[in-house]
Amino acid sequence: MNEEILDGVKKLAFPKPDSHKGQNGRLLIIGGSKLFHAASLWSLTVASRIVDLVHYCSVEENNKIVYELKKEFRNGIVVSRTDVDEYIAEDDVILIGPGMTRDEETKTLTDRLLKKYPAKQWVIDAGALQMMELENIPKNAILTPHHQEFELLVQHALVINKNFYPSSVGNSISPLSNTAESSEAGKNFVYSLRDKVHQFSKTHKCIVLLKGKEDIVSNGTETKIIEGGNAGMTKGGTGDVLAGLIAALACTNDPWTATIAGSFINKKAGDELYKTVGPFFNASDLAGQIPRTMKEILSF
Repeated sequence: MNEEILDGVKKLAFPKPDSHKGQNGRLLIIGGSKLFHAASLWSLTVASRIVDLVHYCSVEENNKIVYELKKEFRNGIVVSRTDVDEYIAEDDVILIGPGMTRDEETKTLTDRLLKKYPAKQWVIDAGALQMMELENIPKNAILTPHHQEFELLVQHALVINKNFYPSSVGNSISPLSNTAESSEAGKNFVYSLRDKVHQFSKTHKCIVLLKGKEDIVSNGTETKIIEGGNAGMTKGGTGDVLAGLIAALACTNDPWTATIAGSFINKKAGDELYKTVGPFFNASDLAGQIPRTMKEILSF
């Protein structure tokens, strides 16, 4: 399966020699909080190495941190949350959620923006993913949950629609299990984790990347398994790196290709690190390895 996926990754768009600033992607990252500082910065680190321009919108404390790091993020612009609408309108992709806390402030901001700008390309992660209302998910949005976050999404979907899984009688799901059981007219159906991801994507017309030992990616029509990765990738922040990578790739590629490629590249980069340091690497190491891995895959 990964050979087929690799062939698709090799077709990723990358900067042309005669391109100029702005043609290779403009990304807005909305993330961070007074509690979590590093998460959104990991997304920013990897994205700033791929797209031409990253707008970074966080709380005041995080904005100050990025100001201090201006030497590294020469193409980045720090944006106040009071001006966020202006930048949503002009940027190609918006990543929302890394480092955002699970509170009413996150929910209010996330739901307002998703409802107001449904035509934009969104990548929804972490705090925003956990707090949003499912009916506000824009078409073709990319959701990047880990297993616990996905089970919360499914439970929410079942509250909204008891027939979320094809059954006229009811549904039963064990938290963090790989199966959902449903019965209809005396028949028993068992839904695998892959089936659940597929059904959620189909119902909400979005793309889901369920992060794990094997990533499960679905757009409701196709569902793929991305293999690879290792124990080093359980470190905090590696999911934020992945979200930033996918969002950056989505600036110049269709969202399905960007999601598949992001998953594959992220795992491949982790495996390259494992060859040299075993599982003893962190999110910053992963963000630094990704450009080298992309160069190797894309062969330029």
